[in-house]
Formats: sequence, structure tokens, C-alpha cells
Amino acid sequence: MDNILELQQISKTFPKSHFTLDKLSFSLPYGAILGFVGENGAGKTTTIGCILNTVKKDSGTIKLFGKEMLDSDTDIRNKIGVVYDGENFPGFWTAKQLSQVMEGIYAQWDKALFQKYLEDFRLPITQKIKDYSRGMTMKLATAVALSHHPQLLILDEATSGLDPIMRDEMLDVFLEFMQEESHSILLSSHITSDLEKVTDYITFIHNGKLIMTVSKNDLVYNYAVMRCKESQFIALDPCDIIAYRKRDFQIDVLVSNGKEAQRKYKNIVIDHVSVDEIMLLLVKGEHV
Repeated sequence: MDNILELQQISKTFPKSHFTLDKLSFSLPYGAILGFVGENGAGKTTTIGCILNTVKKDSGTIKLFGKEMLDSDTDIRNKIGVVYDGENFPGFWTAKQLSQVMEGIYAQWDKALFQKYLEDFRLPITQKIKDYSRGMTMKLATAVALSHHPQLLILDEATSGLDPIMRDEMLDVFLEFMQEESHSILLSSHITSDLEKVTDYITFIHNGKLIMTVSKNDLVYNYAVMRCKESQFIALDPCDIIAYRKRDFQIDVLVSNGKEAQRKYKNIVIDHVSVDEIMLLLVKGEHV
């Protein structure tokens, strides 16, 4: 069993908003971090809802740890830690009360580990959660997610709204979690610099559709952007073009092999490309 999470042809339609998650397929191997990328409204949170059974999918198959999860599968839920963007817990609770509640929910709730995270994150145990800052609430949610010894972390914009120093602290915590080979993380984020630091693979979606899944190393070392004049663009082999976008007197062309493109098109400027620019070209660009 190579994958901790597998989605095959997942579809979900919301008639009122006219949004459709359209036959989405991707997988997350054991021991890997998958970045889940798309603009606001692309379908990231809907996909996570389908994975967790909080949103009922219309069709397709989702397997966690090799099996489909039913509402009654508490053993699978015990293996998953989740951090949502926004409010994760009632604001009138304290961290101490939260621990008591979680002890009744999770079979492997580790009160001592939770206390350690509270100390490491400098979170007051008796202060009401509604009085926490944004950063403190995200740290608390992360502490809860990790304190029942999950194998899979699902993080929906867990670093959104945090300052760069605090984001680095959280990324270090996630990388520490990944020291176990049986652990994996699905990290949904629009902060692409975070994804560049920690992910092994990145899945891009747009308007509910999968654009592509690619390894981060492939993106960093192979993908590139060709800065073409119109006459140069016309002469390109269409098979080399993933996406392109016209900008004033220049056309930016995304290619999957920058070194090969450099050999093939000697007079065209070719640059390394960030995840941000890749997403921009895939979402805003045109396709051959």
C-alpha cells in the first residue's frame, strides 16, 4: 500500500453556486507532503470536505489508508489530524477544557503531549480561546491535531494570516511530524513560498478541475518560462507549450524542461520559475 490517500474521479456539484468539482484524481504517498494549490474558490476546501466526509461527494472513490471511510469508521478518524482556516473550536472554551473534550473523542489523546505543545507555542491554558490572537488559535488547532498521534495531517490554509516568523515555526513543526516515514501531510495553501519550502509534490486545481500534479523538484529544477517575442512564439513547437500568457510586447511560455528548451531555442531568454508564476500561467494563461 503506497498511498495514504487516494482520490479517483471525485465530483461534487453545488447547483445554487454553479460550482462543480469535476472528476478530481490525485494521490498522496506515505512519507510525503502534498501541496494543494488553487485560487480562492478553486475547490480546495470542498475537496477536503469530501475527503473527511463532511461534504457528500456525488461520485468517485476516496481511500484513506487503503479503504473508503464511512461515518462509523472512528479508527480511521483517529489517524487523521485536521486544521481548518478560521475558527476550529468554541471561543468560550479554554485550552484546558478543550483537552478534556478531546480526551473523550480521541482514543489516543495524549494530554502530556498537548501540554508540551501549549508550552512550546506559549499558549495560556486558562485563557478563553476567543481572546487568543489569530496566530495563537492556529497554533492551538495544530497542537490539537498533533496530540492524538495521527498519521495523516490535513491542513486547510493552516499558515494563512500568520507573520513570516510564525509561519516558519509552524512549518518546522510539520517537518518534525514528517520524521516518521508512515506520516503524510496534505497542505492546502495559497502561500506558495511555504509550499516551496516543505512539499514533495504539488497539485494544481482551477475551477474545480485538476490541472496537474508534479514533484516540487521537477518544478524547481526543470520547469521554466520562455520570454518570447511574437515572432519567436509563432515558431515554437506546440508540444513544448504547457501554457502561455501575453504581456505587452512579450509572451511568457511555461515549459516542463528548461534545459531542453534552451538547447532547442537558442535565442530565447529562459528563466527559472516560481510556484507563484506557474500557478499564474496555468490559471490565467492560455493553452494550445
